[in-house]
Amino acid sequence: MIFEAIRESHDLQRDLCRKLTASRGDMASRQLLFLQLKVELMAHAAAEERHLYVPLLMADGGLDASRHALHEHHQVDELLEDLSVRNKEQDGWIATAKTLSFKVRHHLKEEESKFFQLAGRLLPDAKKAQLAARYRREIVRMRKHYAAEFESIAVSGETGLVKPAKAAADKPATRGSASAGAQLRGHAKPRRTR
Repeated sequence: MIFEAIRESHDLQRDLCRKLTASRGDMASRQLLFLQLKVELMAHAAAEERHLYVPLLMADGGLDASRHALHEHHQVDELLEDLSVRNKEQDGWIATAKTLSFKVRHHLKEEESKFFQLAGRLLPDAKKAQLAARYRREIVRMRKHYAAEFESIAVSGETGLVKPAKAAADKPATRGSASAGAQLRGHAKPRRTR
């Protein structure tokens, strides 16, 4: 059902928030964790809003709860924008990351303990199953969409999850060897030198 599909992303968000707020010293690792979290939060929000909030907005009983949840998504978006600076060592960055983590965890808890119960009463079982399939497709599509903005992350073809991209060190060398230079010039063998 839709709620299990959404909980999978919620668990991932909690894990990434925990890792990000615990990160110390290694700014490259912090940047990577932040980008993974940012893409996951943005993809999740888009898929959830389209495939859970919109159907609930159409029901009188779901209107207030959906509006509240949309407001919390907007607050998270604003914090992500504040954190999207080059220098993750700036004063206050980790404090803002902790505020983001708190807001995310609060939203997830509220959603799982209240919103899902309301949605469970308002949506028929067949609709919940249909929305789950749509949500699962949409979150992977949106992860790919948002991850495409960054070179350091990618979406796994197998799992559909955001992961670190292959490091530049994993790419074949294009400088420093005669063979690589020959390949760049379109020749099979390096030039002979005298």
